[in-house]
Formats: sequence, C-alpha cells, structure tokens
Amino acid sequence: MSDNSFNNTVESLFKGMDSFITTKTVVGDAVHIGDTIILPLVDVSFGVAAGAFSQEKKNNGAGGMGGKIMPSAVLVIQNGTTKLVNIKNQDGITKILDMIPDFVNKFASGKQSDESTDGQSAKDAAASEMEDILSDSVKDKE
Repeated sequence: MSDNSFNNTVESLFKGMDSFITTKTVVGDAVHIGDTIILPLVDVSFGVAAGAFSQEKKNNGAGGMGGKIMPSAVLVIQNGTTKLVNIKNQDGITKILDMIPDFVNKFASGKQSDESTDGQSAKDAAASEMEDILSDSVKDKE
C-alpha cells in the first residue's frame, strides 16, 4: 500500500489545527482604552478537503483548506455596565435603536436640574426627537 494513504493526507491537513482554531478566534484579544474594555466577537468558518489515489501512480494525493473570519459583534464593558454592539447585520434603523439609550442619558444629564420633572421632560423630548428620526427613516425606505 502506498505511503500516501487517505488517513495520512487527512492527518497532515489537521496537523496544527488546534493552534489555528482557538478561543481567541471566537473572542479576540481585549482592547483597553481608559476604563473601557472592548472585546471583538468573530464568526469563524473553515473547510477542509482531502483525497488520495493509489493505482500504480506514485505520490498521488490532494488537499486543501479554506477559512473565513468575519467580525460579528463587539462587547463593550464600561464602568461596570456591559453592552453588546452587533456589527454584522445592522441597518440604519437598528443603529438608531442601539443609540437611543445613550442619547437619552446624554440629553437628560445635560438638562438635569433639582426638579425631577425637568429630567422627565428631557427624556420625553429625546424620545420625541428619536421618533421623528425613525419615522423619517421608515418613510425613506418605502
């Protein structure tokens, strides 16, 4: 039997695969910026093909490997709060919906006073403004 058997071909393709696919390919290295930690999350796809032939021909064999690594989301940890930001399938409306809590907090904190009604009116104004933006975005899509 030939030294170039199917098992040897497959074994050589998978040799070192454990170092190719690790946890860091699913969760990337953390990036520290001040008190914020950013963890990228990626999708990993790969394919392997192998073949071997042994009918009086020497050293027949084939093999191949392909892979794709694509970012899908970012995990942001800041001041004890965690936020998952989807970056894979995100359209305009989804981006706006993801920004609403931050927008409301910034708008409310900029307009805060001693009375709680001012904070509520700021939130109402921010919500009204976001509704206008969303309705304009929906009209543009139609």
